[in-house]
Amino acid sequence: MIDSQLRPSGINDPRVLAAMASTPREQYVAADQRAIAYMDRSVSLGEGRALSAPFAQAMLLQTARPADTDKALLIGGATGYLAALLAPMVASLDVVESDARLTGIAGSRTGDWHEGALTDGFKRNGPYDLIVIDGAVEHLPKAIAAQLAADGRLVTGVTDRGVTRIAIGRKAGTEANAPIALQPLVETGIPVLAEFKKEKGWSF
Repeated sequence: MIDSQLRPSGINDPRVLAAMASTPREQYVAADQRAIAYMDRSVSLGEGRALSAPFAQAMLLQTARPADTDKALLIGGATGYLAALLAPMVASLDVVESDARLTGIAGSRTGDWHEGALTDGFKRNGPYDLIVIDGAVEHLPKAIAAQLAADGRLVTGVTDRGVTRIAIGRKAGTEANAPIALQPLVETGIPVLAEFKKEKGWSF
C-alpha cells in the first residue's frame, strides 16, 4: 500500500506513511471485508457508510498537517481507523460518530468518542485547532464552522457538480460565526456522508 499506492500518488509526509504502515487497516473492517481492506477503493461498512480508500485518508492527514499541540476533532469516526492514525499526531482528539453499529467493528477505539449527529460536531470541547471530516460534504453546517478556532484548519472532502476533492478551509474572520473558505485541492473518490448532502439548488 505504501509503495504501490501512497508514494506514487504524492503522499510524502513521513508521519502519515509511518502511521499507515504500522496500523493494521484490516482490523477496522468486518471479517468478510479484510481481503479488500488495502485495495485502492473505499470499503462498504453497510447502511450507506464506507471506510475511505487509503489514498483519500492519507491525503486528508497530509493536508491537515496535524501538530502535537493541536486540539483536534474528527467527525465521522466510523470504525476508528482514521482516529487511530490521527490521535498520536495531536495533543487531544475528540471523535464524533452517529452510528453505534460501526464502533463495534473495531477491537479498540483511539481518542475520546462521542455518539451524536455528525452535523453537530462536538461543541462542548471547542473551539478546535483542527477539524477533520472523514468523508465528503456537499455543504458545511454553521454549527461545525463555529467550532473551529480563528487560526484553525478544517479538512474534508468537498463534492461539487459531481467532482470530489480534498479541501482545506480556514475562517474568513475571527468571529465564532465567521464562514469557512474551503480551497479544493486534490481530486479523490472519498464517499459523501449522507448527513452532509445538500438540498437541490444549493452549491458552494
